[in-house]
Amino acid sequence: MRVGVAKERAELERRVAATPESVKKLLGLGFEVAIESGAGAGAGIADDAYEREGAKIVADQQTLYDTSDVLIKVRPPSVEEASMLREGCVLVSLLQPERNAAVVPAIVARKASALALERIPRVTRAQKMDVLSSMANLAGYRAILEAAAVYQGFFGKQVTAAGSAPPAKILIIGAGVAGLAAIGAARALGAEVRAFDTRAAAREQVESMGATFLEVKIQESGDGGGGYAKVMSPEFIAAEMELFRQQAREVSVIVTTALVPGTKAPILLPRDVVECLAPGSIIVDLAAEQGGNCELTVPGQIHEHNGVKIIGFTDLTSRMASVASRFFANNIVHLLTDMGGGEKFKVDLEDEVIRPALVVHNGEELPPPPRKEPSPAAAKTAAPTQSSSPAASSAKVKSVHPPPADAKPKQQDVTSPTRRAWVSNVFGMVVVALLFVLGRFAPQDFLQHFTVFVLACFVGWQVIWSVSPSLHTPLMSVTNAISGIIVVGGMLQVGGDFGVATILGAAAVLVATVNIAGGFLVTQRMLKMFQKDGGSR
Repeated sequence: MRVGVAKERAELERRVAATPESVKKLLGLGFEVAIESGAGAGAGIADDAYEREGAKIVADQQTLYDTSDVLIKVRPPSVEEASMLREGCVLVSLLQPERNAAVVPAIVARKASALALERIPRVTRAQKMDVLSSMANLAGYRAILEAAAVYQGFFGKQVTAAGSAPPAKILIIGAGVAGLAAIGAARALGAEVRAFDTRAAAREQVESMGATFLEVKIQESGDGGGGYAKVMSPEFIAAEMELFRQQAREVSVIVTTALVPGTKAPILLPRDVVECLAPGSIIVDLAAEQGGNCELTVPGQIHEHNGVKIIGFTDLTSRMASVASRFFANNIVHLLTDMGGGEKFKVDLEDEVIRPALVVHNGEELPPPPRKEPSPAAAKTAAPTQSSSPAASSAKVKSVHPPPADAKPKQQDVTSPTRRAWVSNVFGMVVVALLFVLGRFAPQDFLQHFTVFVLACFVGWQVIWSVSPSLHTPLMSVTNAISGIIVVGGMLQVGGDFGVATILGAAAVLVATVNIAGGFLVTQRMLKMFQKDGGSR
């Protein structure tokens, strides 16, 4: 079975669907690989590099299409390219049929099949094939670099002899893969970053990266399933616009990343919000190719309005063609591996990853697969996550999994507290009896010291017993300091006349020394766990 790699002919597209490394992997899977001449030129990959890995270079485009069983591309094919497919060929690319309606009938007419990479579901198993995520990661990072190139100031705080400059304030709208990549890049440059997302689940991710999470007062879930957002209610959108107006008066850079699958990009920055920005501010619209999140975005250009520059580049990932091609090619390798490789290649209509992405199969246009509803048990299990009360959530979880009918009720473990109370009582009685005996026969000085010793033991036992076991290791530093004092006191007693006090002092020095040595050994072992080249992980 032959895999053909087509040259991209879309304007400004520099990526390629295969690299020499991926060619080697495809050959290992049992495929033959043919590369259209010049396909990798935009990504800095010469034809010779492909040939060295065992690929065949095909000079003629029609010949490549006529001899390929699987044709892989980055961009959607044109109608002319789709009309060149051979019967039974499987096209794998970003198809985007909603925006390229004429392409699907052309594929149907050729009795070919087509997999739309952008429709691969965002499930755990398909993460390694998720082209959208790998490309969005690059787009978010590149968006910050493009903003920094146009912005007339520092992103990070600067203090010089000529004066100081505060850090740039950046607002990221949409905390998906692209948004999180933008947050990471902006934070790395030292900027003060704020982020907004309609999905409450994004808060933890945003805050873990050092950004401030913004939210509106209206409580409404924006989770559209599969890791995507959904269209929000008019009330929520109105509150959202007010939040953006307020933030536009404070920030210097806004990056928008919001996309809803299958529809035009939502307008998040209308003209009045843009006019709230100070002159010199920057907007980077990652949704420019699908209409843009900013009302004033001009796709492919930097448009200026009242001193605010709106970057609407549609080739952000292509501007990093080398690494983008490598990521894209790896996604393709994982997909073809999952489909059986060269010897057992199969388009499985029952596969939960392949079927949603399959738009055309053997000349027949397929409807979207029915959405799988969660089982009742799964729905009940997931219900507690929507509760704001931990206690209520706990109660709901317990009701979902009732105990078996023949299960015996679990009795409380009263043995341990009772035993501790019994030991404490016996210990107290022994101490009282011992003090009584010593009070009659021991010297007065010894009785005073012994009383302090007993009280110190009792207080120390209570303090250590009350500390959580997880904190016992940090507690070593405190006990080492106390043990040091005990060593000094014991040595003073050993230096006096031989007697009971001398023996007890020597014993105290021995025990405290063992405690100190053990404490340092345990602490050293703990510190090694945090070293890159030490400890087990």
